[in-house]
Amino acid sequence: MSDATSPQSTPEAPEAPASPGYDAMARDIAEVPAVEVIVTVAVNLMSAAAVKLGLTEEGDEHKDLDEARKLVHALAGLLDASTTEISSFHAAPLRDGLKSLQLAFREASVVPDEPGQGPGEKYTGPVYG
Repeated sequence: MSDATSPQSTPEAPEAPASPGYDAMARDIAEVPAVEVIVTVAVNLMSAAAVKLGLTEEGDEHKDLDEARKLVHALAGLLDASTTEISSFHAAPLRDGLKSLQLAFREASVVPDEPGQGPGEKYTGPVYG
């Protein structure tokens, strides 16, 4: 007679899937300088904002000004907070991109914000077209 709790009578539990390289990812990111992480995040925010502003080939398909406002504001905050941490070599093109997004937002808005009230303008100051 076999015991139901014996190892021979219970089906083996499938092994838990290996973590998707978390340790390797942590080692890889540990080697990346902070400036590169900041710039990468900024570029991702810029790209997402451009999509939400309808500036891609698909145009209005993904346009969402509420989402764009949040992304542009977050980008402005990140750039403001990292001003002393990244060189002007990295910061200048990011600031130019931010200003372009702010202008695009102003143009896309049916009812434009007052100067200084647009997304991210609390960090950058008023943006005029």
